[in-house]
Amino acid sequence: MGQEVCRAVIAAPDLELVAAVDPKMAGIDLRQVVGGEVPALQLAGDVEALAGAGAEVAVDFTDAEAARHHLAWCAEHGVHAVVGTTGLTDADLAQAARVFAESPANVVVAANFAIGAVLLMRFCELAAPFMSGVEIIELHHNAKRDAPSGTALVTAQRIAEARRQSGSGPWPADPTEQTVLAGARGGVGPDAIHVHSVRLPGLVAHQEVIFGAEGQSLTLRHDSYDRTSFMAGVVLAVRQVAGRPGLTRGLEPLLGF
Repeated sequence: MGQEVCRAVIAAPDLELVAAVDPKMAGIDLRQVVGGEVPALQLAGDVEALAGAGAEVAVDFTDAEAARHHLAWCAEHGVHAVVGTTGLTDADLAQAARVFAESPANVVVAANFAIGAVLLMRFCELAAPFMSGVEIIELHHNAKRDAPSGTALVTAQRIAEARRQSGSGPWPADPTEQTVLAGARGGVGPDAIHVHSVRLPGLVAHQEVIFGAEGQSLTLRHDSYDRTSFMAGVVLAVRQVAGRPGLTRGLEPLLGF
């Protein structure tokens, strides 16, 4: 993801890539990693390099532990942040809201930067009050560390909230009485929504949401076949973060819904 972000920023005529940070590759020329026509930047080993480079916006695709440190640093140093790291808790986001409320910088945190994935979640909100059951299947590459994905969890949360706001009753209880293989019914998320995770080589990021009602079903699916699918959302957030005070959760406000 870091390589794709570098390429996307370089390709945007109104943006300039001034630094790249990767502790495992510190000291390596960015051209060796990204390829193509890129600036002659040396990969830095720590976020402190952003200060010396005059960075105005930092994009974070790391892990939750590192992101907590990076968010605190950005807030303290007045650097806007765009964060796609998964695994951040509600407590982490509450802390981010506090520190950025006291900072001249702002932050956008999104579970998924693919525009299609954001639209999928919106469509799920529209469908939730009218259907009688739902399950989520998320599929990712076999190197993904967390399960279920942040996108799946946010999708379940938004479906549950849409049901509550519409005044719809609870979903029917799961009729399964005997689980022959532990975990066969997946994890149980908000509003008892079942979430299933698939991890296989060859996949990138995919999500299928299946709604059921009497005599019918509705399947919504989004597929990211390449990490370039996330870059339009990343660049959109980079361009807009300076004008959105404090913490912005998700791309929806940036897209106007």
